[in-house]
Amino acid sequence: MKIHEYQAKAVFARYGIPVPEGGVASTPQEAREIAQRLGGRVVVKAQVHAGGRGKAGGIKVVDSPEAAQRAAAALLGTRLVTHQTGPEGVPVSKVLVEQVAAVERELYVGIVVDGSARAPVIIGSEAGGMDIEEVAATHPEKILQVRVDPVVGYQPYMGRNLAYGIHLPAAVNRNAATLIGNLYRLFTEEDATLAEINPLILTPDGKLLALDAKLNLEDDALFRHATHQQLQDPEQEDPLEVEAGKADVSYIKLDGDVGCMVNGAGLAMATMDVIKAAHAEPANFLDVGGGADEAKIAQAYKLIVTDPKVKRVFINVFGGILRCDVAARGIVQAYRELNTPMPIVVRMRGTNAEEGRQILQESGIPVRLVADLKEAIVQLQQMARR
Repeated sequence: MKIHEYQAKAVFARYGIPVPEGGVASTPQEAREIAQRLGGRVVVKAQVHAGGRGKAGGIKVVDSPEAAQRAAAALLGTRLVTHQTGPEGVPVSKVLVEQVAAVERELYVGIVVDGSARAPVIIGSEAGGMDIEEVAATHPEKILQVRVDPVVGYQPYMGRNLAYGIHLPAAVNRNAATLIGNLYRLFTEEDATLAEINPLILTPDGKLLALDAKLNLEDDALFRHATHQQLQDPEQEDPLEVEAGKADVSYIKLDGDVGCMVNGAGLAMATMDVIKAAHAEPANFLDVGGGADEAKIAQAYKLIVTDPKVKRVFINVFGGILRCDVAARGIVQAYRELNTPMPIVVRMRGTNAEEGRQILQESGIPVRLVADLKEAIVQLQQMARR
């Protein structure tokens, strides 16, 4: 789950990570009042779940409360388009108004879970303020990584070594190690999947300040944090993914035109490979899970075909806890309710597979039943040619 910068900075402050003084505004007048309180010269930052705001005009430095009001008015109520949003952009409902900070140097510090290392990894770079992926591709020598053993945890020497590696002054190393340690504590205690400061600035008087903040929280750990759900902003998320969350369906929207439904994450990945093998692109990742009933299957099917990009559907069910006849009845129910003329390829194996196929055959909906994945590829290719 992504959260806004102003929310991330509030969490950072609780963990002793220094952030600029500021406030969040929902109206131009509120932006003016915050700028007045901060002395006039401020930065006005659009609050969206996307990077690249600066290049897209979503960050403006102004010299007066009146200019802050105008900058907020120009951003609020618009849709900001960045390289991470796609052409439709994302809505700007709030702006963060912060005091402008003097910058001596811009650095990068972030923490992610490295799947290959099976551990959190602290990443540091002297090339802060830039796209870290671009830095990694063009100047990999500027990216430093420190693996943290989950059992032993963070040790101060790790932070000191990282600070030395990104060429911070020796007088700042101890403070840097403390800041990185606080960031690691936040990462573990809040069940984050990403904690990033870009840029982390060094001011002329030798202080460290998190000028920007990005924090992604683990969806599956929300039950452990009563306040995390309150940080969610559905306006920033894909509407279909929001609806899927309400229906307890694992759904991620993709860019293709083949909608797919399966029961199991591994089967979902294999199904998307099959779609690729048919020289097509999946429109979504969708896993209804093992214990889905007819209503959940119907809701999942509706999610798939509501996507205007979807032109054909591939349903791949391996019956176990979810019986094939239950899945078939849910598909038929949803198709009849929506009355959407969508060609469907269905492969059913496992518990009550024959009953499921019979239900689909007798339903009258335009379904093509296949026995194996090779046949599914052929059918998907034939649909594309029509």
